[in-house]
Amino acid sequence: MTSRNVVIIGDGMVGSTLAYTLMMGEAVTDISIVDINKNKAEGDVLDLIHGMSFVSPKSIKAGDYSDIKDAHIAVITAGVAQKEGESRMDLLKRNIKVFDSIIEGIKPYVHDDLIVLVVTNPVDVLTYYTYKKLGLVASHVIGSGTVLDTARLKSVIASETSVDPRDVQTFILGEHGDSEIAAWSATNIAGVPLDKFCAQCHWKVNEANSKLNELYLKVKNAAYEIISKKGATYYAVGLAVAKIIEAILNDQNSVLTISTYITDQFDGEISDLYFSLPVIVNSSGVKEVLKLDYSMDEYKGLIKSGRVIKKEISDLHIAL
Repeated sequence: MTSRNVVIIGDGMVGSTLAYTLMMGEAVTDISIVDINKNKAEGDVLDLIHGMSFVSPKSIKAGDYSDIKDAHIAVITAGVAQKEGESRMDLLKRNIKVFDSIIEGIKPYVHDDLIVLVVTNPVDVLTYYTYKKLGLVASHVIGSGTVLDTARLKSVIASETSVDPRDVQTFILGEHGDSEIAAWSATNIAGVPLDKFCAQCHWKVNEANSKLNELYLKVKNAAYEIISKKGATYYAVGLAVAKIIEAILNDQNSVLTISTYITDQFDGEISDLYFSLPVIVNSSGVKEVLKLDYSMDEYKGLIKSGRVIKKEISDLHIAL
């Protein structure tokens, strides 16, 4: 990868945490932070630069949209926060207005190698909107999707079974939201199916499906719990997005549950939308969508989740 330049659009808690996470790693050499509040971006850049002697050398600056012409990845973290009592659709409509401005800023500097990574919520609809408005190939417009949700499920399974979360293989799929589903049929620990592994534990999957639902609900409600306690989520989000960026820049062929464009993966039941499936991620963005042997309940759950997203797209009543 000749270009290891990343432009972060939005210097809120997620954007600034991502910049810090990337500075601590080795995948990126150049970071530009773009924000409507230039003073905030300049302050964060100065703060980061003061720690440069503790990490590998990098170029970090408060930039503008023109930096995209030299970047391989543009990450959109900008957006408005949800107000108390505000519906998800009202939030989406306000963030669409923010994205209209961002997309217009990006357009003059789009190039064939650019990959746009959307993090702002509702991420699936906003990724779809970005894809339709920018005109890039679908594999070059992706969303952070359920990468974090999947990490959360690995964490709760690891805690329950007393194993290293890196040895847990599982997926949260579908919408990054309340209709997401856990792919229990694809879950294993170090290659051992979850039910067989847990036959040796203090609980048995095949005798206590309520336990699976309990773990799923912990994941689905995790963001609500964190927000109620500290106001926002950003540390694990920063790590999740940094992992996606690393997979792209290092051409890793990593399997990640990013939000990707859906065409004919579900026998025509749903199509022309973005949501999360296990995909191979490399320097070209999405290399391939993996086809898992889902259970019937999981398959139906994915169809339902896709329809939730399709309705949100339809309810926007905007020309795409």
